[in-house]
Order: sequence, then structure tokens, then C-alpha cells
Amino acid sequence: MASDFVMTILPGMTVKVNNPNDTYYQFQGIVQRVTDGKAAVLFEGGNWDKLVTFEIGELEPVESTPKGKVKN
Repeated sequence: MASDFVMTILPGMTVKVNNPNDTYYQFQGIVQRVTDGKAAVLFEGGNWDKLVTFEIGELEPVESTPKGKVKN
């Protein structure tokens, strides 16, 4: 169900952009807020930070691991 998927995107989660037509395709960021079927995602990289809004369907949760740890 689509409504079940919407509930899986929550603030604080790490997500990846899965829309190949988007400039941020395959970028990973942290969800800052979720409102009306859209999520604001914060991208941090080197000397820049960017907050971008996406439709929930354009995002997928990413399982993150602590830095330095390799997931088997």
C-alpha cells in the first residue's frame, strides 16, 4: 500500500533520491520534516549544505551504519 510507504519516511531518517530525472538522483540526505506528502531533505557535503523538498515517492530509506563500520 502506498500509505504504508509514506509512513516509513520520518524526520531524522537517512534517505536516497530514487528519481533518475532529478538532479539529486542517488544523493543521500537526512529528512528534516514531512508535510503533505513531501519531505524536506538536508544534503551536506564538504563546504555546502542544501535543503531540498521532494515528493515522498521520490525517496527511499537507507540503512546507515556508524562510520568506520562495514556492514556484512
